[in-house]
Amino acid sequence: MTPSFFFIVIFFLLASQSSAQSCKNYAFSNNNNYAACNDLQALNSYLHWNYDEATSTVEIAYRRAGIEPKRWVAWAINPTAKGMIGAQSLVAYRNASGILRAYTSPVTTYRTRLQEGNLSFQVPKISADFSNNEMIIFATIVLPKNMTKVNHLWQDGPVIGDHLGMHALSGDHVRSMGTVDLLSGKVVTTKGGSPNLRFKQVHGLINAVSWGFLMPMGAITARYMKVFADPAWFYAHIIFQTSAYALGIAGAVTGIYLGGKSHGVQHQTHRKIGIVLLVLGFLQLLALKLRPSKEHKYRLWWNIYHHSLGYTIIVLSIINIFEGFNILNPVKTWRLLYASILIVLGAIAVVLEVLTWFVVIRRKRETRKTTVPAPAA
Repeated sequence: MTPSFFFIVIFFLLASQSSAQSCKNYAFSNNNNYAACNDLQALNSYLHWNYDEATSTVEIAYRRAGIEPKRWVAWAINPTAKGMIGAQSLVAYRNASGILRAYTSPVTTYRTRLQEGNLSFQVPKISADFSNNEMIIFATIVLPKNMTKVNHLWQDGPVIGDHLGMHALSGDHVRSMGTVDLLSGKVVTTKGGSPNLRFKQVHGLINAVSWGFLMPMGAITARYMKVFADPAWFYAHIIFQTSAYALGIAGAVTGIYLGGKSHGVQHQTHRKIGIVLLVLGFLQLLALKLRPSKEHKYRLWWNIYHHSLGYTIIVLSIINIFEGFNILNPVKTWRLLYASILIVLGAIAVVLEVLTWFVVIRRKRETRKTTVPAPAA
């Protein structure tokens, strides 16, 4: 076999493989035929459809190739926005008994478990097929009149028993959206993830750094540097806490933006704790301006107020960050990373606590020795 013949064979093999993966050459086992189709840009997925303009009826077949049996798939139209909230979904999966289920599910929250429910438009028929690691959703959809261009998105995720788990928030899973012109067949892909998802990630990162890291570091600085570096500890403490609060305000701004884009879906616990943290942080800054001198009779009460408020902020910050993890539901690595940071900070605090008490006690003993009067001659 000559080298040129070898490369020709490789070329035709690659070409045939490429054409085999195209939606245009796909033959359905139920002999369905579709006038239009598109190779979607993410998740090894394909969309086939027939559109009847007179009745605004769409017959679709959504295919997800190369998928394991214990995963769900979904294809959705969002009539109101380019994103997850408001999506009208067609869902299919195999339950714990091995029975294939296909149903509709409206998405109203980022924490959806794709519960069965009616959509904002009619779906007279829906079914699914699974074979050769390929899940196909077949459906007939009746859209509102003149709705020929639609936002669509598609996903897959794990099936745990009879429960549908959260899909991944990285890679192709944040690129699986676009628009489809059902009449012309034109498909426009969306590059990158959902803008709301990116803002959620930025919001989470800012607040984890500000409330979840800088605030505890400021407290550690005030508690332990005071013994070893006075008055440098005070300036370090101020830098940590003011930086944390400034970033916290930036995090609040992104949170307000997300609240406005949530179409009425609010995470009340996370939101309320965030508001409380902003108020308490402002009171701490105000306390700095009202800080009495060490000799002042109210200094003890000021210390109690300042320390109590500071530790309350740290506890609420940690609670709210984990509440944010529950909302965003990122990969477990992020939770573990933040938990590890907290453990490290806690370990540092314990070591410094012991060291500080050792230094303080030793200094008191040395002070007593120098102040004991010499015996009379």
